[in-house]
Amino acid sequence: MGLSRFFLLALLSLQILAEDPPESPSQSPALSVQISTSFPSSEIFGIKLVNAVPTLAVLSITNDEPSPINVVFIGGSLWTLPDTPSSPPTPQIIRNLTTTRYKDITIPAGEKESVEYRFATELQPQDLLLNLAAVVTDENGEAYTIAAFNETVAVVERDTSIFDPQIIFLYLFLLALFAGTIYFIYSTWIATLFPQTKKRSSTSSAAGGKDASRARASTKGNRKVDPGEQIGVAGTDGAPAVVSASGAKAYDESWIPEGHLQRPGAKRVKSGAAGAGRKRG
Repeated sequence: MGLSRFFLLALLSLQILAEDPPESPSQSPALSVQISTSFPSSEIFGIKLVNAVPTLAVLSITNDEPSPINVVFIGGSLWTLPDTPSSPPTPQIIRNLTTTRYKDITIPAGEKESVEYRFATELQPQDLLLNLAAVVTDENGEAYTIAAFNETVAVVERDTSIFDPQIIFLYLFLLALFAGTIYFIYSTWIATLFPQTKKRSSTSSAAGGKDASRARASTKGNRKVDPGEQIGVAGTDGAPAVVSASGAKAYDESWIPEGHLQRPGAKRVKSGAAGAGRKRG
C-alpha cells in the first residue's frame, strides 16, 4: 500500500511539472543533485526530433548528497514557444511524452551515473520547447522532481529513400494493381472487338505445304520451251504429248504415276488356238 502511494506521488509530481509552464532547469532546493542531458544523435544545427523514430536522451545525474539516491522515473513534455507569432503569449503544452520507470538505479554519494531515456513523436514539423524531468528518492524514500532539460527542439519528418523496403513494397503493389486493371479492361472490352480467326486443321495445312513445295520444285527444274520447237507425239493413252524438237519434254513426269508412264505390251496369241478358232468358224 505504501509503495503504491509512493508511485502515485511520483507520477503526480511529473504531472504537475508538465502542467506548469517550464522554467530553466536548476538544482532542487531540497536535494543537491545536478542533471545534464545530451542527445547523441543531435546535429550541429540543433536537436531534431524525427517523427516515428525513437529519440535517445542521455541524462548524466551527479549526486552531491552525503547519502545515495535512487532514480525512479524520467518523463517529459513538449510546449509551444512563446516568442513565435502564431503561438499564444504563454506556453501551451502540446504533448506529454512517455514516462519511463527505472529499477535498481542507485547513485552513491559523490558519484555520477548516466541514464538513457527514449521517446518518440508524431507531430507536424515545427519548433517546440522540450522539457524533461527526473524523479529521484533519497535514503528516507522521499521523492524529488528535478528538471533535466528545457530547450528548443525541431520536429522534422523522416527522410524517405527509394531503397526503403516500405517504399519498394508500395511501388510493387501499385504496379501489380495497375497491371491487373489493364488486363481486366483488355479482356473485358478490347478483346471482344477483335474476334480470333479459326485455324485450319493440321492435316490440311501439311498437305497444302507439301503441294506448294512440290510445285516449286517442278517449276524450278523446267525451262521455257519455244512453241515453234514443240512437236506432237502420241502418248501412251492415245492423247498427244508435247515434246520439244531437242527431245526434252515440256512437262514434269514426277506428277504422273508410274503405271501411266509405262506403255502396255501387245498380247501374243498362240497359233494353235488361232487355227482352232478358224476351223470352228
